[in-house]
Formats: sequence, structure tokens, C-alpha cells
Amino acid sequence: ASFLPKINKNRLFLKKSGEKWGKVEEKYYLCGKFVFKDVHMRFVGTIEAKTDAKGRAFLPASFRKELQASGKLTMMLRKDIFEPCLVLYPESVWNDRVDTLARRLSIWNRAHQQIMRQFMSDVEEVTLDANGRFLIPKRYLEMAGITSDIKCIGTGATIEIWSGENTQEPFLSPEEFGQALEDVMGQQTTAVSEIIR
Repeated sequence: ASFLPKINKNRLFLKKSGEKWGKVEEKYYLCGKFVFKDVHMRFVGTIEAKTDAKGRAFLPASFRKELQASGKLTMMLRKDIFEPCLVLYPESVWNDRVDTLARRLSIWNRAHQQIMRQFMSDVEEVTLDANGRFLIPKRYLEMAGITSDIKCIGTGATIEIWSGENTQEPFLSPEEFGQALEDVMGQQTTAVSEIIR
């Protein structure tokens, strides 16, 4: 691991690579004499695609590059909690989300158990075939109202899959987006200013 630049005292190494549609940040951890790679993927852009008669769809090439850079082609598929779309989680991202949720829940709380049960039960593991396709099970197609056309939207660490026939606009208008961003980031700036004072 001598070729990797050391960036702190916790024996963490960082290496970055860029692509037109995203960036991959690779972190290498030393544990004894072994090196473990932790890759943070960034999926960006909106790409239209289609499902075939069996429910298979091609993962856009730019998104495949992100997965291939991580060395892990297994993904987890579930219905989005809030929106009428599906979400693809790279396996490492899914595990992080589950760990985050588990830390907030108690096994001794009935309501918490119900949340974890529901979050974990309706999930499907998917992998890419040799042609870069993945299968969307029929019940997931029905959940998202997908018949053929789909939109793959990169949302950073995950990929949303929307029905191409869905008339619900998944984006804010430019004016609404600008105002929402100002509200969120403005609050953080104000909070920092309060701390500094």
C-alpha cells in the first residue's frame, strides 16, 4: 500500500478518480497487514431507458462505471419511502443506511421493531448480468407504475427509478428549487454564525 498517499494518523488512505457523470472516492484502511477499500459512489444525471417483457432494464453505462469502480455489482432494490419510485442502493450504501437506522432504534421498543421489520422486509437483492441488465420483479414494477419507459435519476449515493409514464414531476421548478436551497443552506449559515458569536 506504499503507493497510496497517507492523509491522517488513523492509517486512512485516499485516492480519487473522476468520470464525466460522477466521481468515485476511494478510501483504503489498513488493518494489520491487510488493506481494505471503501468506495463512495456519486451517481448524477437523468437517463431514460426501457424495461423489456421480462422486466429487465439496462443500468446506464455511466452508473455501471461507478459500480465497477467499487468492485461490487450487487445492489438492493426497494420502493422509496416517500415517492412513487424505486431506489437502487449499492450494497455498501445499503449497509450504511441499515446501520444508521439500527443505531436509532431499540430492539426493546415495539414501534421500533415494526419500523425495522417493514424497512427490511420489502427489499430485493439484484445483480447485473453480463450485458449490464438487472431484473425488476413484477411487484416492484407495479409499485412504481412502470410499464416500459423508465427514468434513472442519480441522487448521489443511490439511483432512483421512475416510471416514464408518471405525470408527477419529480423536480421542483427552478424558482422553487432556488428558494428551497436558500432556506436550507441559509439556516446552516445562520447556525454557524450563532456558534461563532
